[in-house]
Amino acid sequence: MLVNLKEILEIAQKEKIAIGSFNTPSLEAAIAIISAAEQLNKPVIIMHAQIHEELVPLKIIAPIMIDFAKKAKVPVCVHLDHGTDVEYLKIALELGFTSVMYDGSEHDYETNLANTKYVVELAKKYGASVEAEIGVMARKETLDGDDSADDGNEDTSMYTDPAVAEEFVKASGIDALACAFGTAHGLYAKTPKLDFERLAEIDSRINVPVVMHGGSGVSHEDYIKAIDNGVRKINYYTYMAKAGADCIKQNIEKVSFYHEIVNLAIDAMCEDVKKAIKVFSKM
Repeated sequence: MLVNLKEILEIAQKEKIAIGSFNTPSLEAAIAIISAAEQLNKPVIIMHAQIHEELVPLKIIAPIMIDFAKKAKVPVCVHLDHGTDVEYLKIALELGFTSVMYDGSEHDYETNLANTKYVVELAKKYGASVEAEIGVMARKETLDGDDSADDGNEDTSMYTDPAVAEEFVKASGIDALACAFGTAHGLYAKTPKLDFERLAEIDSRINVPVVMHGGSGVSHEDYIKAIDNGVRKINYYTYMAKAGADCIKQNIEKVSFYHEIVNLAIDAMCEDVKKAIKVFSKM
């Protein structure tokens, strides 16, 4: 069942859980994620990140993602992740994406706000939702997701300011806000230190769901704390992709055909996604 981000996050808000949002830079990833969601009977978000254009072009993967979503037995939002180019977001909307994230975090506040407002008005024409970002995470998302996070002790002055978040949400009309409060993209070398006090204040000031980026590798306990403090969407990819690769490495001598390798990766990713969804859903 294809839905937009606002609709799927209403489910999360009602149940006080978070919806898992997983990158799908391949057919195998899409199969694994939808299968996991259907097995658990839980809504899910599948994403294409602009940085993954080199892995699979948006115009090729979009029809596959949308077809999977329409045929799924659970609510599925098809979301563009970290879109930094407004024209790229427009292409996603024209292809049928039901949600887009405009990432203007590298711009000054005024430019970020102006571009976000434009994207919000554009998305309305397609019945789509918009996520935006305030604050800067320690590291930007990379193509392979493996830029090994350190101990999470980055400059906290780059974290999301609750007052600025409140002002931005009111002025932009977005449906969800990605916040920086201690997570980072990639693999963590040490346990990240999350600023839950900041997160709670942000949640108390804004009237839209909070999004956690860099969700892979966070502890079970910290996931629950984040959800209890307002997080309703958790982006997750690195550890899912790593699960697929690790399974192949462990079994490569046992396989004779390429399709066996593909199936190993799908099964391993599916199991990892199921574990994540269970945590996010407090199952």
